[in-house]
Amino acid sequence: MTGHHSWGYGQADGPSEWHRAYPIAQGNRQSPIDIDSARAVFDPSLQPLAISYESCTSLSISNTGHSVMVEFEDTDDRTAISGGPFQNPFRLKQFHFHWGATHSQGSEHTIDGKPFPCELHLVHWNARKYATFGEAAAAPDGLAVVGVFLEIGKEHASMNRLTDALYMVKFKGTKAQFRGFNPKCLLPLSLDYWTYLGSLTTPPLNESVTWIVLKEPIRISVKQLEKFRMLLSTGEEDQRIQMANNFRPPQPLKGRIVRASFKS
Repeated sequence: MTGHHSWGYGQADGPSEWHRAYPIAQGNRQSPIDIDSARAVFDPSLQPLAISYESCTSLSISNTGHSVMVEFEDTDDRTAISGGPFQNPFRLKQFHFHWGATHSQGSEHTIDGKPFPCELHLVHWNARKYATFGEAAAAPDGLAVVGVFLEIGKEHASMNRLTDALYMVKFKGTKAQFRGFNPKCLLPLSLDYWTYLGSLTTPPLNESVTWIVLKEPIRISVKQLEKFRMLLSTGEEDQRIQMANNFRPPQPLKGRIVRASFKS
């Protein structure tokens, strides 16, 4: 379908309705999924993930109405991932989060049926093969998204700079400068991962994503997570609606294989 459809996470416009405007929602490689760790196949040919986030090319932080997003300058491969299942480096375009209204849910992927309170997505594109992010987002091998689970624990010092900036983008459609932030600080120590072929988890739900879901979660404090829940999915003039439970539930695997970079 053409045109821009409004979608969200409510009863009337939520994930169960997306297929009306985006029929691919019922496609064969939709995301997220539940990762059944016992059924994942260890693949010794998978390379370790190489993450070069040395230069901090972050530009802005914004409230999209669906999430909070940090965007990056992506004119070269300075901030990129390679290795893993990839032949080419993939450039970081943006990262964003999905979270729950309570600690019992919030992540998009689940592990053995267990959700986490929050999930970070670092979205990269194949700039060797495609000219623009938009072109890559429409191609089956165009995007690589790294998913990181967040669980409740002690305060995550590096996350404070981000959670402290959230008040600036409380309302939908707001944006603030956010430079020199290195997302490397948001990664766990271990880069062991599961990988599978999937899709964007928000409309247009393109089946263009090679997913890299890291096994080890990072920890943030309750106080830090509460700051995400202060964000609104509405504009300053509108009736206030809290942004939370902005996740799509796991989709059917439809015969796909999940590979693991590690022996369980």
